[in-house]
Parts: sequence; C-alpha cells; structure tokens
Amino acid sequence: MTRTPILVALGMLLAAAALLVAVLTGSSGIGWPETDTAWRIALELRLPRAIAALVTGGLLALAGVLMQVLLRNPLADPYILGLSGGAAAFVLGGMSLGLVLLPTELLAFAGALFSMLIVFVLGRGEGPWSTTRLLLTGVVVAAGWGAVISLLLALGDDASLKGMLYWLMGDLGYSTLSPWWLLVLAGLTAALMLRARSLNVLAAGETQAALLGESPKRRHAEIYVAASLLTALAVAIAGTVGFVGLIVPHLVRLTVGADHRRLLPISALAGGVFLLLADTLARTVIAPRQLPVGVLTALLGVPLFLLLLRRAGGVR
Repeated sequence: MTRTPILVALGMLLAAAALLVAVLTGSSGIGWPETDTAWRIALELRLPRAIAALVTGGLLALAGVLMQVLLRNPLADPYILGLSGGAAAFVLGGMSLGLVLLPTELLAFAGALFSMLIVFVLGRGEGPWSTTRLLLTGVVVAAGWGAVISLLLALGDDASLKGMLYWLMGDLGYSTLSPWWLLVLAGLTAALMLRARSLNVLAAGETQAALLGESPKRRHAEIYVAASLLTALAVAIAGTVGFVGLIVPHLVRLTVGADHRRLLPISALAGGVFLLLADTLARTVIAPRQLPVGVLTALLGVPLFLLLLRRAGGVR
C-alpha cells in the first residue's frame, strides 16, 4: 500500500497531460490556441468532450474490475456480458415509447441491471457455479440485445438514424460534461475502495469469503447494483463503448497487482486516460471526419479478448 499514493499521483499527472493534449489537438494538429475562436473551440467543445472521455473510461474500468471479481475471470466485461447492450436497448426503447420524462441514466440503469440478472439466473443453472457458463450466457445475452437494438433502429425515425448508430458504436461527439463529473468519478471510486477488503476476499472464492466472515450473496448483490450503475452512467454519456472494462483492469492487474486498494483507483485513472487518448485519435486520424471511439476500442479489445481466451485454455 505504500506505493499506492505515488501511483495515484502519477496517474493523475498522466490524466492531466492527456487532457491537455486532447484539448489542444484538433483537425489541424497540436498547437496553443492563438485566437478567441480557437480558445472557444478548445474550451467549449474539446474540453467537455475530453472530460466525458475521462469519466466514461473510468466508469467502464471500474465496472470491469467488479465484473472480474464477480466471475473470478479476466474475460469479464460489461460489454461482453451484455450490460452495455441492455442499457442501450432500454434507452432506445424508452425513446421509441416516448418516455421522455424518464432520465436516460434511469433507463440505462434498469437495462443494465435487468441484463445482469438474466445472465446470472440463466448462467448459474442448476449445477455448481461455472464462470465459463456465465461468460457464454453473457455473450448470448449481448447478442440478443443486439437483435433488439437492430429492431428498434429498423422501426425508428430515418432522420435520427445516423446519430443513433454513432451513439451505439460509442460516440462522444455530443457529450457536454462539466468538470464536476470528475468529482463524481472520484466519489464512486472512493466508495468502492471502502469495499476493497471484501473484493480481495471474494476474488479468492466464495468458500474463502465465508470463512473470513463475509456474506458472498450480499456482496454479490452489491456488485450487481454497483456494476450496473457504473455501466449505466457510461452508456448514458457515450453509448456502448466496448472492451475498456476488459483491457484496462487486466493490464493494470498485471502491472500493480490484484490488491483492490490499489487496483480500483489505478484502473479508474488508466481507463480514463485510455479512452481519452482513443477519442483524441478518433477525432484526428481521418480529420476532418471523426470516428466513433467505440470502433477503436473494439479494434484493440477483440484481439486481446481472443488472446485471453486462448491463454485461459478455451471453453471447458
């Protein structure tokens, strides 16, 4: 634990540097704004988008940490297990039904939690706990949500189809988060760190957790709700950005170890920096056109998922 404050401080400096690069980077490259118009673009357009990327990446990384504890498997991720798809389907369904008075975050939370319950009710079955079966169930549920989303898009308004597709692929182009959302991310990270000991115990297995005085069922329920909330907020901000919750916690765990007192804050920072840099690249790689950031995270995440699956020995 003595290294944790140093690592967190370094992570915050890296996040600040990535934020500065994102604000100064546009279709014309990197440079200090020299006119009032350039300053307005940097502060009113790029800065809110950069903050949205930091917050979304941090939320998804935290959700990934929780899911990997719950399944005790590095392949767990809100996107792969269908939480992101369920959240997106509920948001689009609410829009289609005219439920405009309900907050987007509430619809996304309901969809993510419902998807989580489906995965764990169907995945556990009648036999003993099997993480492989849960993962396969999650993949199938995610595919099912994809079909529901396709149906909603087919029945939707043609005028808004392009914007909806970009949002579903993970797009930060319309995000307008204020700096206060960074405090929201910090608060959620701090709240989860209060459960770091319980997460460490649960990662060792249900039997070990029960022997050490933990209530596995209660802690699992808390993880269900927390992971659903984190995923819902991320989906409400940026749509379905995939694989951040897979890539970041896994790499951070390899770097700093599995102690959640260190893993949680470093993952939140690393997830934010990863998505911020990915979004900066998405804005500039084919400028003046922009790519959905979810496209880039998927290009990185898919091969890593296959590599982890291979190292895990396949499906048993």
